[in-house]
Amino acid sequence: MDALEQLPIPLLEWFRDNARRLPWRDDPTPYHVWLSEIMLQQTRVAAVLGYYQRFLEAAPDIPALAAIPEERLMKLWQGLGYYSRARNLQKAARLIVAEYGGAVPSDYRAVRALPGVGDYTAGAICSIAFGQAVPAVDGNVLRVYARITGDDGDIAAPQMKKKVTQRLEAIIPVDAAGAFNQALMELGATVCLPNGAPLCQRCPAKGFCAALAHGRTGELPVKAPKKARRVEKRAVWLIFHGNRVALRRRPDKGLLAGLWEFPNELGDGPLPGEWGISACSQQYAGQAKHIFTHIEWHMALRAAQAETDALPPGWVWASGAELEEQYAVPNAFDGALRLAKERLNGGT
Repeated sequence: MDALEQLPIPLLEWFRDNARRLPWRDDPTPYHVWLSEIMLQQTRVAAVLGYYQRFLEAAPDIPALAAIPEERLMKLWQGLGYYSRARNLQKAARLIVAEYGGAVPSDYRAVRALPGVGDYTAGAICSIAFGQAVPAVDGNVLRVYARITGDDGDIAAPQMKKKVTQRLEAIIPVDAAGAFNQALMELGATVCLPNGAPLCQRCPAKGFCAALAHGRTGELPVKAPKKARRVEKRAVWLIFHGNRVALRRRPDKGLLAGLWEFPNELGDGPLPGEWGISACSQQYAGQAKHIFTHIEWHMALRAAQAETDALPPGWVWASGAELEEQYAVPNAFDGALRLAKERLNGGT
């Protein structure tokens, strides 16, 4: 029996005793599992908990999600990032309402075909919510697999993911598939850690883990280095008039599509003349940085006091209350947003 074949029983016993109490685990309906998995992509569990509860209050079921106005949807998602996830959630919800009567289909291929749902998410939904013996292979699972088996293949390579999926298909317990998949994810998130030393003495696989036995926990998993991110220097403008600040909507396609932003331009020059805004004062207000997957924004924050309330087409004036309740400003502009709120709320 190889190392992977020894894993299911001790892993499930460990999970029974050590699983974190999470709201989507307490009530694992297909909608709850799906929503939680989409929210957890590129996001830590601790950051998701509050968003998950607020989202369900506004959209308690799939028909409600399908019907929620996009502006409200984006505001609910504000701060989670990767806003295409929210748009795909709603696209999928509308498809489910139209084609499946508002209930998530139980067929793996139908789930996999939903907008924004990949192999991992489909596996998670079908195993956790429907009890189907299909793997759910994410970064945590790939790391656990590589260390237990001593496999030094590149975990970022598609063929590695395919290989791991096939290996797990052979050992996943048919009567506990959801628990097995969640246990693998949990082990990777809380014990077989990605950054820093793994907590091997807490691991149910410590007796047969190849990486631990051969002193290779720091070498595995192997992952090809990412390409260097492109750096963009931008001037971000906080343009005030009275007790309001200017916002503009980003284009419908591309980075941060359709969200509201503080006006900005490449470089670090004065207030662009083509905006047609006369300002009685302009001043440096600070700096900020935001890292996207492939780009880094290095931002110089600039404040300006507009002489009139004239704005280019499509721009709006937003009060402090509207920034809080109405307009979804992505967290790339957190530094500017904080300064704007301080100014609009009188420094509070």
